[in-house]
Amino acid sequence: MASFTKEDALRYHSSGRPGKIEVIPTKPYNTQYDLSLAYSPGVAEPCREIEKNPEDSYIYTAKNNLVAVISNGTAVLGLGDIGALAGKPVMEGKGLLFKVFADVDVFDIEVDQKNVDDFVRTVKAISPTFGGINLEDIKAPECFEIEERLIKELDIPVFHDDQHGTAIISAAGLLNALEINGKKIEDIKVVVNGAGASAISCSKLYISLGVKQENVTMVDSKGVIREGRTDLNKYKMLFIQKTDKKTLEEAIKGADVFLGLSVAGVLSKEMLKTMANDPIVFAMANPNPEISYEDAMDARGDLIFATGRSDYPNQINNVLGFPFIFRGALDVKARAINEEMKKAAAYALADLAKQEVPESVNLAYKSKNLVFGKEYIIPKPLDPRLITTVALAVAKAAIETGVARKKIKNWETYKIELMKRMGLYNQLVNEIRIKAKQEPKKIVFAQADNYKVLKAVEMVRNEKIAKPILLGNPEEINKIASEYKLNIKDLVIIDPKSPSEEKRRKIYADILYQKRHRKGMTQLEAQEQILNRNYFGITMVETGDADGFISGLTAKYSNVIRPAVQILGYNNSLNHIAGMYIILTKRGPFFFADSTVNTEPSERTLADTTLLTANEVKKFNIEPKIALVSYSNFGQIRDGSPAKAHAAVELLHRNYPDLIVDGEMMADYALNKELRMSHFPFSKLAYHDVNTIIFPNLSAGNIAYKMMHELGDAEIIGPVLLGLKKPVHILQISSSVREIVNMASITVVDAQTTSEKIIEL
Repeated sequence: MASFTKEDALRYHSSGRPGKIEVIPTKPYNTQYDLSLAYSPGVAEPCREIEKNPEDSYIYTAKNNLVAVISNGTAVLGLGDIGALAGKPVMEGKGLLFKVFADVDVFDIEVDQKNVDDFVRTVKAISPTFGGINLEDIKAPECFEIEERLIKELDIPVFHDDQHGTAIISAAGLLNALEINGKKIEDIKVVVNGAGASAISCSKLYISLGVKQENVTMVDSKGVIREGRTDLNKYKMLFIQKTDKKTLEEAIKGADVFLGLSVAGVLSKEMLKTMANDPIVFAMANPNPEISYEDAMDARGDLIFATGRSDYPNQINNVLGFPFIFRGALDVKARAINEEMKKAAAYALADLAKQEVPESVNLAYKSKNLVFGKEYIIPKPLDPRLITTVALAVAKAAIETGVARKKIKNWETYKIELMKRMGLYNQLVNEIRIKAKQEPKKIVFAQADNYKVLKAVEMVRNEKIAKPILLGNPEEINKIASEYKLNIKDLVIIDPKSPSEEKRRKIYADILYQKRHRKGMTQLEAQEQILNRNYFGITMVETGDADGFISGLTAKYSNVIRPAVQILGYNNSLNHIAGMYIILTKRGPFFFADSTVNTEPSERTLADTTLLTANEVKKFNIEPKIALVSYSNFGQIRDGSPAKAHAAVELLHRNYPDLIVDGEMMADYALNKELRMSHFPFSKLAYHDVNTIIFPNLSAGNIAYKMMHELGDAEIIGPVLLGLKKPVHILQISSSVREIVNMASITVVDAQTTSEKIIEL
């Protein structure tokens, strides 16, 4: 658990603007015209439309994305009945989670009413404001009646997260734990310690998923809920068992599952030892579980264990559910969140835990490679795929069960909309990967004895982006794959130094010698060089044994460029190469060149770099709109780098009149269309939005892309090496797994469009 002091918590909530949430306008408001539309008199028009057709409130107001988090503060966290106002920080926190995880807007509403009738009446009266109601921290048994009545009386989703959130998340964990243990859900015996809102809801959902009701034993503070007890409310009475067992100690013997929603320390090591083989223990009392992780694991080696805590494996965390459940319900304008929608969420979560885990999740939880198994039965809260997995499943179930006002016709489009909503979708990267998948190519990975490369290779193979070929020692590669549970089965692994590669080495060395013997290379030197993975892999591309080559994660940039030029040669008439970075920003993609190769380019080199970059950008189905930048505008300074850029533009205008390019210009004029046109309306860029920047020297380009990465929160792909006959690309030493996958996709696209025809520059 995170360590903090009382002062830390109070400072967090009070510093700056007090509280944790605010309301932000979503429409323009800077002019009198804007204000007239926002309020009087323009606001009258949508009012009239809604009066005629109440459903239009979903079109003209924020209702469709607005949830009320409502509580009376009678069962707050582990604090109990602290009152409505004291519970407000919790409700604000819930609002923050809704927004951060699923872009759902929230008003938190604290209702100072303990009487069920008064509480229901209040919520019903304010319900027209909202697209959904999230009930929170209301004590049992009142919470059951409140939810039941509101569901019947309202036509929007009503969801008591304390009940159903825990039920859905733990059900997903239960399904996966049973799959791992090889047990059938209809055969298991479940003991539930606790009989409050969560315990009863969990038990109901488990039964709906296949657990037999007679196999569920519920234990409250007075013992097993059984025949003969006269102190049970109607909700507990649903779980009466005909049994002689009176205590948890008696009930737990031979049980397959223990579900704890009670108090710390109630389950002893001795009790745990009496459970059936391969037991499942969900000890979810907070902050301290019914049995500690350490004691549980010491007692049973065959155990699958989960808690509500983040510092142990398998956290049952409600944030895995409620934001995405409401997201899916809101997106189809659902009238309710029904049992099928809850089950759909549970199955979706269970399935997601079996999928390959993104690198961002592994990094967030300081894991090399989370893999489905006893210590990973449930997804992590920071998994970016939750919104596209759970929300989509809930929306589908709402439509299929007839509670949706809106139908979704294209689910792939909806998935993209969800990703865009959370800033997870990048159209260019998606299009590059789609194009790569249309015709996967054989791509050689030089540093295959590196975890990040192998993880990327696994993803590339699984997504059918490319056909990977691995260079390195097979024993070392397989050892890494085994250690981190990476699936590289059936992939080609080649060790250039292996005796089995002697014939190929001789052929490759002869090719290298023929290309370099008039440059001073001897036959013996060629044989020695070909042992180097860069020379070996690039020669594979030259001979057609592979279609593209990726290296550089643990090699110097120059050590890859040199053999690439020596073996493959140039694809342009001026024997020129350059480097380009793809900068992915909220404004769209930008292409920066040259940021890696040419230190102080001449005017001719700048022109050549521009042409090579334009040719590459077109491969991504984007028309290049190019600015050559410097520290002056259009001839204001007549020497230095501005003069070279100016001369390069004149050359390009003269020889390539159809190319949309201009300069030299300062960076702000290049990126600000209005500024550029107000001062330089004659520019050939006219009203175009610039997407390609050519820098006057390597220093400027390198500084710019790194500043974009650190300060502009941009994702960087590259460097993309331009000017070679066949695709060779070089990774940065700090490349992430995602960046390696992106580079592999670009290499495939380059291989698809490679031509032996020389580009005339």
